Amino acid sequence: MDLGFLPTFGGYEWLIIFLIILILFGAKKLPELARGMGEAVREFRKASREEQEKILKEADEDKVTRLAKALNISTEGKSREELVKEIIDLLNKEKEKQ
Repeated sequence: MDLGFLPTFGGYEWLIIFLIILILFGAKKLPELARGMGEAVREFRKASREEQEKILKEADEDKVTRLAKALNISTEGKSREELVKEIIDLLNKEKEKQ
């Protein structure tokens, strides 16, 4: 993911940002703010990971369906696991013939 349009911060920039936040919110609110930011980042990463897994699973299911159709296996109403089992069975039968 290219985020080249976002500025990058060095050590001094982070120090200045930290001091501004400290002045605006005070030392007592800092742990609460950090906790909230941590939770927000954690939720964002979790949602991002779940969405990525969903996309990969859908792509994988599409590949299995295409392979089953290429092997003339009926795909209608069958789960991914059923299709995988039928593909393996068909390949094993072909292997035994040789």
